[in-house]
Amino acid sequence: MAENITEVLTGAGVLAAAVGFLVFAGNGEGFTRATDSYELTASFRSVEGITVGTDVRLAGVKVGTVTELALNPTTFFADATVTVRNDVAVPDDSTIVVASEGLLGGAFIEILPGGSPMDLEPGAEIEDTQGAVSMIALMMKFVGAKSGENTDTAAP
Repeated sequence: MAENITEVLTGAGVLAAAVGFLVFAGNGEGFTRATDSYELTASFRSVEGITVGTDVRLAGVKVGTVTELALNPTTFFADATVTVRNDVAVPDDSTIVVASEGLLGGAFIEILPGGSPMDLEPGAEIEDTQGAVSMIALMMKFVGAKSGENTDTAAP
């Protein structure tokens, strides 16, 4: 009889822990879009490293997330929809950039605020964008430039 009570209590403890983890995960990331935020859109040449759920940061502070990515069949650019917290006003001349945390770090979206006194309305498009920079392409340009300098040293 004592074994049955112990098993029931252990099972209840495991179930309570599982429910606690689900509640914590639901509050931390949110299973649905938060109602205290607004959407902005942007069109990028490349969103390499960005996925739905990626952080949107302003001055290094997370202010939103990427909620949708789609290829525009007309422009062949990546159309992104991001949410930004309602308490963050984004000037209408701001820039949105695909940034990296370093050589081995992940990518995120960064908003670089402009100086305009007018703010973007919910659903507006940030037109000044900068896509992802491929590290491999950048290194190949660097190596190519260095090798080009070494071969162009012939005397006139």
